[in-house]
Amino acid sequence: MKFVRWMAAGILVVALAGCSSEQSNPQDPANDDAAAAQASKQAAEEEARVAETKAEINRLADGYDYSAAIKLAAKDSSEELTKMVPGLEDEKAQTVAWETPNQIPHLFFHSLVIDTDRAFDGDNAAQGYKDYMVTQKEFTAIIKELYARDFVLVNPEDFAAEDKKGNMAYRKIMLPEGKQPLVLSVDDVSYYEYMDGDGFASKLLVDKNGKVRNEYTDAKGKTHVGAYDVTTMIDDFVDEHPDFSYRDARGLVAMTGYNGEFGYRTSASQYPENKNLEKDQKAATEVANAMKEEGWVFASHSWGHIATGTVDMARFKRDMKLWKAEVEPIVGKTEHLIYPFGSDIAHTAKYSGSRYEYLKDQGFKYFYGVDGTIRAWMQQTDNYQRQMRINIDGLQFEKEQRGDRPVLAEFFDVDKVIDPAR
Repeated sequence: MKFVRWMAAGILVVALAGCSSEQSNPQDPANDDAAAAQASKQAAEEEARVAETKAEINRLADGYDYSAAIKLAAKDSSEELTKMVPGLEDEKAQTVAWETPNQIPHLFFHSLVIDTDRAFDGDNAAQGYKDYMVTQKEFTAIIKELYARDFVLVNPEDFAAEDKKGNMAYRKIMLPEGKQPLVLSVDDVSYYEYMDGDGFASKLLVDKNGKVRNEYTDAKGKTHVGAYDVTTMIDDFVDEHPDFSYRDARGLVAMTGYNGEFGYRTSASQYPENKNLEKDQKAATEVANAMKEEGWVFASHSWGHIATGTVDMARFKRDMKLWKAEVEPIVGKTEHLIYPFGSDIAHTAKYSGSRYEYLKDQGFKYFYGVDGTIRAWMQQTDNYQRQMRINIDGLQFEKEQRGDRPVLAEFFDVDKVIDPAR
């Protein structure tokens, strides 16, 4: 039976068209069951929404972004969430601005040694690995120590950025009292060909859940997918300890191009015979995008890992063109330059001259050198932010143990973290 309903002069008029003997009974228990089921479904959906929003509010607060957490809670229709606002405001009120914005330390690593038997096997590469790498065991202990000592990962753009006038200026890092900001970076995330078979991860990939993981092949030839290098281990650690990251910061990733990106041979100039070139470029781009979503920031490390401070200008420009052509399309544009070998274009003087003007024209505003003798060194002008990094590797460990201008004791105890496999 078809019903046509309308209102006339406040009276509900019902017209029947094509009436039949079958009519709906509003008192039918089946209707009550359907309504109850619908109400139950809506309640469950609302409960799930509130739980999801609450988790996001807590994630923001754990990462010290109290303003965003308060805004999300305050505008919600759920009383359970709006009741969170006073507590969040109290936590926010207990944060203080980092008192010395020009004194933020920066630690950097290379790829981690997973299998020490293969890496430290006495061949021509073994000493280089001992000098410039740390093991997975050492890195695990270092990160735990940094967290226990109240260090918090920050993005350089969180503490230094252009102001309304377009000048570089320090910004406030707001943390609970006792917490200390720290920048972390990792160099050469290309999984170079020379590392093949020596006990390192071989590439990065995006798994079916959208999470970036490493591929690692053990000594028996079995391939594993998991956290086998700095970036993936940091991601997992922050998942477990969100208060180790300020507003989703992870670290800087310094990329070269001559061996491709993330274990994929993406360089058209170096691998013209690679039949999977486009596939590799697509896979590497997917990894880069997922890492940026996670909070990683990419930096140029030059295309060919050249000594940027001393190489002749013609080669410097050729190298930059290759980086722009082969690496930038994968990792995106960046304002960050991490000098290979720590080969800065100046010592401690402020930047000037043709080399700096060229880098400025290429869009670089953040620069990073190396100094393993001082806790923190930073320099800022209206045009750039500059920071020195401490190398965390076997050479630095040996220097610390000799007592040669030690600098790591504030961050971790070398004797406690060092791997006996060295």
